[in-house]
Amino acid sequence: MHDLVIRNATLVDGTGAPRRTADLAVTGDRIAAVGLDVGPGHREIDAKGMLLTPGWVDIHTHYDGQATWDPQLTPSSWHGVTTAVFGNCGVGFAPVRPGAERYLIHLMEGVEDIPETVLDEGIDFRWESFEQYMDALEAMPRILDVGTQVPHGALRFYVMGDRGADHAEVPTNDEIARMGEVLERALRAGALGFSTSRTTKHRTKDGRYTPGLSAAEPELAGIAAAMRRAGAGVIEVNSDFGDGDFDRLRAAAEIAGRPLSVLLLQVHNAPELWKDTLARIHAARAAGLEVTGQVGSRPIGVMMALEGSIHPFTTHPLWIAMAGLTPRERAQRLLNDAELRRRLWTERPDDAHTRMIAGLFPRTFRITAPMNYEPDVRDSVGAIAQREGRDAFEVALDLLLLDDGKALLVNNFENYFDGNLEVVRTLLEDPATVCGIADAGAHVGFICDASSPTTLLTHWTRDRTRGAHLPLEFLVRKQTRDTAHTYGLKDRGVLAPGLRADFNVIDPDALSVLMPEIVYDLPAGGKRFVQKAKGYRHTFVAGVEVMRDGEHTGALPGRLVRGARGQA
Repeated sequence: MHDLVIRNATLVDGTGAPRRTADLAVTGDRIAAVGLDVGPGHREIDAKGMLLTPGWVDIHTHYDGQATWDPQLTPSSWHGVTTAVFGNCGVGFAPVRPGAERYLIHLMEGVEDIPETVLDEGIDFRWESFEQYMDALEAMPRILDVGTQVPHGALRFYVMGDRGADHAEVPTNDEIARMGEVLERALRAGALGFSTSRTTKHRTKDGRYTPGLSAAEPELAGIAAAMRRAGAGVIEVNSDFGDGDFDRLRAAAEIAGRPLSVLLLQVHNAPELWKDTLARIHAARAAGLEVTGQVGSRPIGVMMALEGSIHPFTTHPLWIAMAGLTPRERAQRLLNDAELRRRLWTERPDDAHTRMIAGLFPRTFRITAPMNYEPDVRDSVGAIAQREGRDAFEVALDLLLLDDGKALLVNNFENYFDGNLEVVRTLLEDPATVCGIADAGAHVGFICDASSPTTLLTHWTRDRTRGAHLPLEFLVRKQTRDTAHTYGLKDRGVLAPGLRADFNVIDPDALSVLMPEIVYDLPAGGKRFVQKAKGYRHTFVAGVEVMRDGEHTGALPGRLVRGARGQA
């Protein structure tokens, strides 16, 4: 008798094959059988009318710190994620020399907007080597599986000291060799890959560019050679792709003999660049290299709220003067004082933040329920202001003060240059791409994209009104088998006998993302945006039910996933 049987489900198995009615049996942590007559189970769930899918594999989460203190890994566990990969974009917390922790905290805060106070309180740094960091992750019970990568920033700083923090510093041959040795050991111990950042968007807390920004060919070649020796790992890169950078990364992948995965999105200051990058990915694949582009399911957007980290008046002296008030007190004061509201938008400072905000209004929208991730530009703050003959800052303030000052605005600053998601559709449809870049644990004060897997299903298969839909089976594969296989995780991502019993039972009619909200549940009382979902009836990890109707069951079957180990 099986431990569990799911009956009468609409099975979407992760391969891209057409959905079908089937039962699924689980014995231990593995799928035992899939079919129409799988035998009895100690527990049986009637899933008639429900979707049965593999658990989502999210390969870009930045949970490096949170994974050391939060066994539930929210918000991802609310959205059917059963495996989360972090160590992305060249930032993380190992390896680290005693006394050097502060730099890694400042690097993470600057790049991923996770406050220093949160990281300082939450992380105990009971490790030095990357292997010890993985051991610490492995020792902690958790709701879902996690895997991690060696970040370039931490690796460089560990080997080069303070010089390693300066991307313009050139490591010596001995330092390159040392970086390779440290990386090789980590990969042989189960690190899933190596990540680096080569984009000017990423800076440390004090404004410096990230350590890997301009790493030259000898440094990249030394790292690649270590990966070849280990015979393991993925090279993951966030790059601006200027001045031949893709060719340098391709050359490193060729030396390593390992897969290359790059973030791929439409940046608004170069809205056609993604086409060139995608063409280079296809050329590399045609030459026999394993290269993928990680793409999103929706715009990359900065959320603005009076209680959040960013809004149009963040640097205004009148706003700063209210710093001692609670969020509710500030909102009430603004709601009750018309003159104060007038001064906020008429006496605004001429500073970089305010000038930046002014340029964002044509693609800034109010967030309302139900969530709409493809709004019409005619509904933007800028368009409303023009239509009504008003100042855009006045319009923004009025909108932010709705719902007793808890209203939200979002600026779609990437993947939305044309005011629609047709570029995202093109990227999703491409066979060289996989789903990624949700940043589930990062940018906690202004981004909340852990819900991206849910959006993938709801927006693209059911709710979209401004363009074509995409097939459910295709999208499920993009977020399960394809993401798992990108990191060499061949034991999951598909519902088939012998594979890991990670899966979701979903009510397709009820499935939806709820409104983002601010909570204060991080260490040291830190705040973050979170976003829940409806419609996930059951989520199983390793054959154990971890979520039921949006609530944690208390079970913690998750573990650290180690990659292919090389020979010691």
